[in-house]
Amino acid sequence: MEGTGTLSVRVYTSRARLPLEGATVVVTQKGEGGKYQLLSVQATDQSGMVRSITIPTPPLGESTHPGSPTPPYAVCDVWAEHPGYAMLLVEGVQIFQGVETLQDMELEPLNQGESSLIQNDIREITGQSL
Repeated sequence: MEGTGTLSVRVYTSRARLPLEGATVVVTQKGEGGKYQLLSVQATDQSGMVRSITIPTPPLGESTHPGSPTPPYAVCDVWAEHPGYAMLLVEGVQIFQGVETLQDMELEPLNQGESSLIQNDIREITGQSL
């Protein structure tokens, strides 16, 4: 890994995209041997955003060779949770060198008595064939 890209996360609720302040956002990346590495744990501000996270990426030149064994981007997973809302996990977020990736996280409100540990949503972003 020689380059870096950045990840910005916005957490909101409803189709009106109302920002959620105080949501916990966790960013992890699978390392060698399948172990996860913690990259960031932050709480969202009043606009539902966290500070940008710098993530190591493969060199930009890797994207010019078709059939390369490694993708030309880094991959991370993003979790978001807030009391009263279902937890959301987005797997496979792609980070390219020199590019800011914005990951939107829409949290669904829970019904009375439901737990965010039971009610959760997992979304997977499939890899690009570049």
